[in-house]
Amino acid sequence: MDARAYTMVGALILIWLLFGLLNDTFLTPRNLSNLFTQMSVTAILAIGMVLVIVAGHIDLSVGSIVGLTGGIAAILSNWWGMPAGVVILGTLVAGAILGIFQGWLVAYKAVPAFIVTLGGMLVFRGALMGVTKSTTISVSDPALALMGNAYFAKGFGLILAVLAIAAIVWSTFSRRRSQLKYGFGVQPLGVDILKAAGYSLLVVLFVLVVNSYKGIPFPIIFVIVLAFLFSFIATRTTFGRHIYALGGNVEAARLSGINIKKKTMTVFMFSGLLAAIASIVLTSRLSSATISAGNMAEMDAIAACVIGGTSLMGGSGKVSGAIIGALVMTSLDNGMSLMGLESFWQYVVKGSILVFAVWLDISNRNKKAAK
Repeated sequence: MDARAYTMVGALILIWLLFGLLNDTFLTPRNLSNLFTQMSVTAILAIGMVLVIVAGHIDLSVGSIVGLTGGIAAILSNWWGMPAGVVILGTLVAGAILGIFQGWLVAYKAVPAFIVTLGGMLVFRGALMGVTKSTTISVSDPALALMGNAYFAKGFGLILAVLAIAAIVWSTFSRRRSQLKYGFGVQPLGVDILKAAGYSLLVVLFVLVVNSYKGIPFPIIFVIVLAFLFSFIATRTTFGRHIYALGGNVEAARLSGINIKKKTMTVFMFSGLLAAIASIVLTSRLSSATISAGNMAEMDAIAACVIGGTSLMGGSGKVSGAIIGALVMTSLDNGMSLMGLESFWQYVVKGSILVFAVWLDISNRNKKAAK
């Protein structure tokens, strides 16, 4: 984590303390468990959005893809009576195809991503209204209901905490050994130990809080698995390095022999696929598909990425930062709702924070360029 991420963690703690003082129920295990569940959709979308933005593009269609693929899932389950496995597979394939199509237009037909995905946002929302006949379709399959509403047993949470702490310790000291082996500078051993201890403490606190209610919400496992998977893809694979190179300097990436078109289409495929996963979680949580599902979700995802340190200029950003940003956005929504503030305040506050985060990013880049 860099200084920006630590700053956001500090801001998140202050937000929680503020809402905790203003409302007695905010810091209760039940509300925090619900908060983690609520942030899962934004977090999953933000993971895909990070890759798109790092590559130098934007995807305004993910909210509508959530709505459309959620509608497809409900139709497959309710109207066609398909089993849960077929419903999930069909929904994921639909999301991936929508992402590939948009990526193809951006990469191979040179249509700006802003225009392609803005058009996609409208087309997919209209398609949702058409296929569902503008009605709410309920989902009663018990297997699908588990995807967004189930809780893991408390013992599983303890096992997960032990595994997470072991992974943190291994990752910290493995990276340190690698840096020493290749002659890179390393932080004092005490600093690395404190970092590992701090991350481990957060893991323990998280598990204790959710176990105080019903256990770890199932959607959070989606977020954790996807965050680790795409963090690995972004930082430990050739594909990930190419994406950062593409967003940093597209001409240099082209001269380096990177297949820009293929990589661009792939990041949009990932974005569509993750939007489909988010739709399964959302549809399961609501037990239905509605024409308003996913409305403005793209704005929350973009804001989560930018707040978490992803630069809209491309070439810079981390999945971990986007997860923190998603938690910040959801905490603001949750806290203001508990306080009974009118909904327009949520738009005002989130919009202001987004503008401030972009201004901060541009300001930092200008300072670095001036040195």
